[in-house]
Amino acid sequence: MNAHSTAEPFLDGFEAILADATAKGRRLTRVEIESRRALGAQAAEAGHGWRDLVRAHLVAGRTGAPRSVDLDDVLAVVEQVVDAFADGYERAQRLVVRKEEAARREFIDDLLHGRGDPGQLAARSERFGLRLSRAHAVAVAEGPEQYDETDPVPRQVAGELFGRFENRRILFTTKDGRMVCIAPGDQDDVLTHFAKHAYAATGRAQVAIGRPRRGAVGIGHSYEEALNALDVAQRMGLDEPLLRASDLLVFPVLARDRQALVDLVHSALGPLEGTRGGAQPLLDTLIAYFDTGCVAAATARRLSLSVRALTYRLERIHTLTGIDPTDPAHRYALQTAVIGARLLDWPNRPLLPADALS
Repeated sequence: MNAHSTAEPFLDGFEAILADATAKGRRLTRVEIESRRALGAQAAEAGHGWRDLVRAHLVAGRTGAPRSVDLDDVLAVVEQVVDAFADGYERAQRLVVRKEEAARREFIDDLLHGRGDPGQLAARSERFGLRLSRAHAVAVAEGPEQYDETDPVPRQVAGELFGRFENRRILFTTKDGRMVCIAPGDQDDVLTHFAKHAYAATGRAQVAIGRPRRGAVGIGHSYEEALNALDVAQRMGLDEPLLRASDLLVFPVLARDRQALVDLVHSALGPLEGTRGGAQPLLDTLIAYFDTGCVAAATARRLSLSVRALTYRLERIHTLTGIDPTDPAHRYALQTAVIGARLLDWPNRPLLPADALS
């Protein structure tokens, strides 16, 4: 079956319009234009290729035009017909694209938030290139601004991603102002490539990668892990461009029993609040001290202090808390309390048992 025969239903009435319009030397009427637009929309909805449809119109114009009519008159009518047909075709295609995009975003939202029946999600996933029988991991990029998929930055990142991994089963979207990439769990190169170009496109994005998880529910869990990793990084002052949830598991473990964490922070660090200037300067001293591996000279440089001034602060902390930060036997409990303080945003937030980590 040739292209003309498959496109023939969408040429209905074309030869009659051509014959009458060329014989009278007139332009198409409003009714004729609307009929061409309607056929163009039907052709787009049926999935017909544009090239074959144009070729079919040209063939029909050449064979169906009256012999006595000037070629310029024939071409003028064909031009009007094809223009109206193209208008209907393009409108229908845009509508199809919008519907497909809406369906894709709804599917990704359902995946990320664990909504819907797992069986139905698995059936829908094939349409969008995922096989939920495999494990998948989710990477989330948070930049200096909020983005949606129409913005230049996400379009650039998506272009780099699909240009490199055109045949991979991956999804890209934006969610709550962040860029999100879903990839099979054994294809870490996809997620690291996403992280690299998200950072390059934004200048300072931070990307977190959740652990690979199996099934539709697993994708939602991996997404939550990535979001939690970004939250922990903000609380803990971690500025690495790439974070892996698997490397930060200690923080959710600490935060899981909030009351125990509150008790530890209150017991170990609460006495610092009674000092002039509050607890924050001495807490910052402990943070810098532990972050530098308990090296006094490096800590002093980071805080722009002399080693003597730093030593005084550490002794002051020992006096107030009864815990010596320079003693390895005492250090673990104090360092854990400092991590807890950062997770709880203490002392900026009071240690109230009813509060939740959010």
